[in-house]
Amino acid sequence: MSLSMYSAFIPAAIHTLNNLAAILAKGAAHCEARKIDPSAFLTARIYPDMFPLVRQVQIASDTVKGGAARLAGIESPRYEDNETTFAELQARIDKTVAFLKTIKPEQIDGKEGADIVLSFPSRTFEFKGQAYLTGWVLPNLYFHTTTAYNLLRHGGVEIGKSDFLGGA
Repeated sequence: MSLSMYSAFIPAAIHTLNNLAAILAKGAAHCEARKIDPSAFLTARIYPDMFPLVRQVQIASDTVKGGAARLAGIESPRYEDNETTFAELQARIDKTVAFLKTIKPEQIDGKEGADIVLSFPSRTFEFKGQAYLTGWVLPNLYFHTTTAYNLLRHGGVEIGKSDFLGGA
């Protein structure tokens, strides 16, 4: 039996976003328990030219909601990218997961050869559906989720691989 586009994408994205939410909750609890200003984490970067934690979460969210919408041929929800607290990031993840749960397998399955074009100010990317999912959407989701994890871990939040992977 082959793995469908939907099965390779939507459950994995929801699982990863839920794990990210749990990691962020541990970050918020860490701040509260140690009387640390949460903005120290929310604005943290590993290196000055990187995006801060807040933007890492926003991009992870944008990547999967945009990916699902493009593959399904529907409009992607637009979020304002104005989150400044752990609670607001949690709400963004919740909205993203809720959107992903509206996507049905028949909207994505069979889109392996669909033309997907991403236009940025400096570059345009052209993909077929399967290459878009496996070479852009999922790697970006994991990259930005991992970076958010690393920012929290570097700051002393007690999280580990099992938090990133979550329950199987």
